[in-house]
Amino acid sequence: MSTDNCSVACGDTYTVALLSDNTIQCWGNSFNDRCDPVCLTFTDVIQIACGKCHSVVLFSNGTVQCWGDNKADQCNPLYKTLTDVSKVVCGSYHSVALLSDKTIKCWGDNSGNQCDDVHLTFTNVIQVACGACHSVAVLADGTVRSWGDNSDSNPSHKTLTNAIQVACGLRHSVALLSDGTVHCWGDNMWNQCDPLSYKTLTNVIQVACGYNYSVALLANSTIQCWGSNQAQQCDPLHKTFTNVSQVVCGSAHTVALLSDRTIRCWGNNTSNQCDPVHRTFQDVIQVACGSAHSVALFADGTVRCWGANQWKQCDPTHFDIKNVMLPFCSDMLW
Repeated sequence: MSTDNCSVACGDTYTVALLSDNTIQCWGNSFNDRCDPVCLTFTDVIQIACGKCHSVVLFSNGTVQCWGDNKADQCNPLYKTLTDVSKVVCGSYHSVALLSDKTIKCWGDNSGNQCDDVHLTFTNVIQVACGACHSVAVLADGTVRSWGDNSDSNPSHKTLTNAIQVACGLRHSVALLSDGTVHCWGDNMWNQCDPLSYKTLTNVIQVACGYNYSVALLANSTIQCWGSNQAQQCDPLHKTFTNVSQVVCGSAHTVALLSDRTIRCWGNNTSNQCDPVHRTFQDVIQVACGSAHSVALFADGTVRCWGANQWKQCDPTHFDIKNVMLPFCSDMLW
């Protein structure tokens, strides 16, 4: 499942919410204009996306607007020439727009060639995902294309012909294939691409990535994790969950939304991002993660945050938001 079109998105230390009147609200770290008040004037917004320190909104007329840190040109005026955008996604310091003609445009940091002109040759793109310094596109014929930082070169993905979804970690990628299996490539320092970890998986319906680990949601509503376990993000605790409907990852923690609309967290808890307070939540319909904080959207349009709060990304002011747009992702699992 992709959460690209959902109503709550997280940067590293801040959150952006899309409201039911198609305006937005931001809270958390405002350094380098992450929560610049100019964004509060936007209307007719239909999608939001966040990088590490910048945000992008898509308007109903197919144009986009960016704000936040611009030290790597992630708010470069190039995006202002786009007029037929259908979706946007963000890497750490770059952004990718999927256009209505199924081509793509990139802007922002190009230090690892993640905005290299090679992407301009891609056609029939149906999904895009971004890592820190690389991007991956899934084409309509099930093939995948990667571009950007290739320091962990592994061309095995070039043989794929049946990909239907892709997710990116910091320096690795995971593709979900049409037969319910998965394929990984990229950095394998933490076994996040170890074939022993994922080759036995079948009936997978969603993949998600943290920085150095991956998570698969299976058709039987259970989950499997592989990769780095330094912060217990692949702790066997997750194997006890049997009714998962959505999974999202922060840098080293994971949040699972269960079919009874409660949530469970595991992994790094140094900033209380897995604090037991989340176990009291009921009627949750969407979850999102920043680097070390998490956000839950409830059926009544309210939100709750927990985890790191040094930049007020979990400040109680967000409690006043009561009209967050309910998720309109076409591929929601519930």
